[in-house]
Amino acid sequence: MCISDQVSAALILVFLAVVAASVRGDENECVYTVYVRTGSMIKGGTDSKIGISLQDASGKGIVVSDLESWGGLMGSEHDYFERGALDVFSGRGPCGLSPPLCKLNLTSDGAGAHHGWYCEYVEVTTTGPHVPCSQTLFYVRQWLATDAPPYQLYASVDGCAELPGGYDHNRRLVIGDSSASM
Repeated sequence: MCISDQVSAALILVFLAVVAASVRGDENECVYTVYVRTGSMIKGGTDSKIGISLQDASGKGIVVSDLESWGGLMGSEHDYFERGALDVFSGRGPCGLSPPLCKLNLTSDGAGAHHGWYCEYVEVTTTGPHVPCSQTLFYVRQWLATDAPPYQLYASVDGCAELPGGYDHNRRLVIGDSSASM
């Protein structure tokens, strides 16, 4: 075998090893897609960094400190969390959570010229290898601001205690008051 054939064979083996390692590494990762609707009221949008944590009924969860840098799908020129906008994010996280996700905590770093933000809702879809697809809609309907009630930079929605028995993976779980509005 000539040297160029040996180099080619070595490169192919390295490539196959990298592919095998990456496939093996994905087995414990799920894909989380997050839809965030900002309220349409005046000053409802923000320039702050928005983070999210999600949990299942057992308390296992995933934390994303900055949704935009984790998996913003709207393009590099898009201005996230603007008044009336629906923003979409997607990234990978642990698969060890048991569907459905039933607890949400949103956080704002309070930075930027327009720190206040009004969130209408967050919808989360998860899926992964050998994991059924799960979808949860969290109605937040709260300001994350220091100058508007409840004067805090976080919002929590917890529906874990009210989970229906025999959760149907083919249905979207809705948590929070869908009829409330500001």
